[in-house]
Amino acid sequence: MIEINRQRLLDRFLRYVRVSTAADPTSDSYPSSECQRELGRILAAELQAMAASDVYQDAHALVYAGVPSSVGDADLPAVALVAHVDTSPDAPSDNVQPNVIDDYRGGDITLASGEVIRVDACPALRDLIGTTLITTDGTTLLGGDDKAGVAIIMELIETLIENPHLKHGPVKVVMTCDEEIGRGTDKIDLDKLAADVAYTIDGGGAGVIDVETFSADAATVRLIGDNIHPAIAKGRMVNAVRAAADFIAALPRDSDTPETTSGRQGFIHANQVTGTVGQATIELILRSFDAVDLDGYADLLRRTAQQVQSQYPGLQTEVVIRRQYRNLREGLEKLPESIHLAEQAFGNLGRPYVKEIIRGGTDGSVLTEKGLPTPNLSSGQHNIHSVREFACLDEMVAATEHLIELLSLWSNQRA
Repeated sequence: MIEINRQRLLDRFLRYVRVSTAADPTSDSYPSSECQRELGRILAAELQAMAASDVYQDAHALVYAGVPSSVGDADLPAVALVAHVDTSPDAPSDNVQPNVIDDYRGGDITLASGEVIRVDACPALRDLIGTTLITTDGTTLLGGDDKAGVAIIMELIETLIENPHLKHGPVKVVMTCDEEIGRGTDKIDLDKLAADVAYTIDGGGAGVIDVETFSADAATVRLIGDNIHPAIAKGRMVNAVRAAADFIAALPRDSDTPETTSGRQGFIHANQVTGTVGQATIELILRSFDAVDLDGYADLLRRTAQQVQSQYPGLQTEVVIRRQYRNLREGLEKLPESIHLAEQAFGNLGRPYVKEIIRGGTDGSVLTEKGLPTPNLSSGQHNIHSVREFACLDEMVAATEHLIELLSLWSNQRA
């Protein structure tokens, strides 16, 4: 096994997380924030400097690159590696101040802000004693989701180019934007990518192959009231803010919410409320491993809207459901090698692994639905979307090693 340049990988990661790239769910542009384009420019320049092939950043800020086959066989499957440059808008992300902890000795980690990463809340820390961790100062997220994946792919590409003896077929790279707001694959040109199989490097921890994701829809509920000065409001005002509060209160509380479910249980998640007396808007996400459940959740929202409307004479309601992505399980069944070879790569390295389901989604969910089988692999992320987020360098190194072995196995296949 080739030795991965740990320091270079770490330096890459620290460089990338310092570039703010939060996606903007209120924007209709692509990318939703221009800062994502800036990180893409940096990545494209680095890929060109390391002599990757076919490097370009397209008009949508996506970055493409590749490494030609090292074994000279034109009939090998092309393997694409995918990561996203954007970070979640759920926590602050400007002015990220990463902090490197060498040789973690165990126990809770107190950040500069006073925030604490507690072992009892993040049991994975018990298995990370002696490793190198990267945290924030506790005022922002880190951006390991998915800049850990970005750094792993970038380090992998340079390692392959530096070591032409390593066996692999054609390797393709695409760095996407706006994955965190469900638009990560909107602008990918699959014909240009020209891959037979892909892997998103966007998973937590180490030694995990994600083989299922949630199916997902988004919902917007609009409540249109009638505003008038409160001094003359009797019998005339229709308060959309109060109606919105009643709508949310009428949704399930003891089940079907993120905070009350786990495993294969789905949920309805009201995650944003805005408005005035005249009009209020509620944004929700619907999640389930079975797409049929999403239809049930949508019907529940419509019934609840009608119920609230009946309680407020003059109120108008509108429920809009938007399809986001679907469970990648069925698509992966069409190319079982995408899973089997990832398992074999772990076995060849003598490392444990698990196949898991994601209570969320990846770019791979949509890519698989579009016909490009795309499992998700670990990238050393932990506590994502939080100011207590951290990444593990040792797990990032392990992910890079696993990809080298995986690409070697694909070089023995035929397209």
